[in-house]
Amino acid sequence: MEHFIVSARKYRPQTFKDVVGQQAITNTLLNAIDNNHLAQALLFTGPRGVGKTSCARILAKTINQDGNVHPDEDFAFNIFELDAASNNSVDDIRSLIDQVRIPPQVGKYKVYIIDEVHMLSQAAFNAFLKTLEEPPKHAIFILATTEKHKIIPTILSRCQIFDFKRITVTDAKNHLIKVANQEGITADEDALQIIAQKADGAMRDALSIFDRVVSFSGKNLTRQAVTENLNVLDYETYFKTTDLILQNNIPQLLLEFNDILSLGFDGHHFIAGLASHFRDLLVCQNPATINLLEVGEQTKSKYLEQSQKAPYDFLIKGIELANDCDLKYKTSRNQRLLVELCLMQLASVLLNRDGEKKNDQPYIIPPSYFKEKGIKAVKIQPEVKERATEKIEEKRATSLEHEVKKESTVSSHEESVEKIEEEESIPVKHTVESTKIAEPPVAIEKKPVLINKDRKTSGLSLSSIRKKKEHEEKKIDNIVDPKNLPMEAFEESAMQAAWIEYGKMQDKKGERIIGSMFAMNIPVMKEDKIHLELPNQSMKVDLENALPGLFQFLYKKLNNYSVELVITVNEEASKKYAFTPQDKYEKLREKNPLIDKLRSTFDLDL
Repeated sequence: MEHFIVSARKYRPQTFKDVVGQQAITNTLLNAIDNNHLAQALLFTGPRGVGKTSCARILAKTINQDGNVHPDEDFAFNIFELDAASNNSVDDIRSLIDQVRIPPQVGKYKVYIIDEVHMLSQAAFNAFLKTLEEPPKHAIFILATTEKHKIIPTILSRCQIFDFKRITVTDAKNHLIKVANQEGITADEDALQIIAQKADGAMRDALSIFDRVVSFSGKNLTRQAVTENLNVLDYETYFKTTDLILQNNIPQLLLEFNDILSLGFDGHHFIAGLASHFRDLLVCQNPATINLLEVGEQTKSKYLEQSQKAPYDFLIKGIELANDCDLKYKTSRNQRLLVELCLMQLASVLLNRDGEKKNDQPYIIPPSYFKEKGIKAVKIQPEVKERATEKIEEKRATSLEHEVKKESTVSSHEESVEKIEEEESIPVKHTVESTKIAEPPVAIEKKPVLINKDRKTSGLSLSSIRKKKEHEEKKIDNIVDPKNLPMEAFEESAMQAAWIEYGKMQDKKGERIIGSMFAMNIPVMKEDKIHLELPNQSMKVDLENALPGLFQFLYKKLNNYSVELVITVNEEASKKYAFTPQDKYEKLREKNPLIDKLRSTFDLDL
């Protein structure tokens, strides 16, 4: 049995040209060597498996080469590697510093590669500072780490930092194709694509996965073998799921999800992959973003085909629903039900296009209004909403115009009746029913008209509304006889209770200022009149604006239509209100002087 060398070691880069996906850094290092502009302290940082240590070894070998040296010479005597994970004490660093002083026997430079440098202790970092800042001319330090944030700033400031990036899926796939060709392995492009995606930007991981899959499937590497061995959901699963969603086939969709779970896949992984699938379909719909799709040519054609079937708004909504399910998955108690609910919602998105339900808010008037009135709510379809609104507006304008004409006719008729009564001196008898006209007119309950609130218009001008109001007042003056209105006597307590009740009603309506005014200022009875004293003029103005509604309420509540209110302003009354803790204390002391004794006895403070 021959000794097997893993691909990660067998195909480790030997020159800067062999390094995958780090062209910017390798070109910078080559130019620095050519121009003799290389720093004596370098820091290579980045994710695992992207070539940090390999670039450090290549750099250490390259700087000692000249035209007379064989290219395969590795200058092992000039390269010193220190694993800081296991040699992280002060003594290890002091031993290293002692070796730095000795010049190289072969070549120009001695190169010290310290891997996982972030594992050094604080004392080791401090011992290393002076040597790192002013090393001998023949010494170059190359530090490598995956966690730059753990290195103290004094070390970072002494190094030239190179940030290694993750290797793209395309670069990793192309390198795997070269490795497969050299190993004599027939591999599908989609299979290598899946391996590159599974590696998540690390070339070493990609080569390790490649060895594992080759051991499983032999010399013929297929997409099915890769997905089976790596236990990942391939594209076909998401293509099939998306087709079921677009067909609104909820039963089959739930069965498909059950099959996925039975294969041992996690629901969280599935829903996250579905969101990514919707994203890939979305980028396929625009030629400018199609390059963001990192898949093989065969798979790309399938994405393009399915993206034509999936509408843009569906994909946006689908990504939103899947991402929301992804965020809630870990905190959910019933995770399977959460994913199934998400799939059912996705399958119901396109039902809106068939007219079953399109709008998230299908009611122009809230349904609670119809419930209170005992009327069945009516849905308005978006395509006919505007047409229906225009017709309703026309009908309202016509009916309002008709009412104005009718009222003008009635008023002229009433004036003629009054003239006849004056000429004949016939007394007009006012019944109790005529007093109802003094109350606000009762609206006839009709079936509510569904109108968009943002498009309310009126068919009348301001002058016509003013004339209508004057006509109503004139009609009330002509008909109502104050002698027939009830004028029952009432107690002061009943009046104050009605006053407070009206203030609470205003507070519930949202009139907080008026409500608080009624609660803070309670009137009293003097000479059969209601007297109210206010502390300032602004409160009087606010109260006068609310008088019409107040009087209508008091008339009915007290059954007395001769209620009079006298309002006076007393600036001194404002001092009665306690605004600070000291004011409140003084008010309490006026009512009960013993409070002052209580405070002094227990040495209390405000």
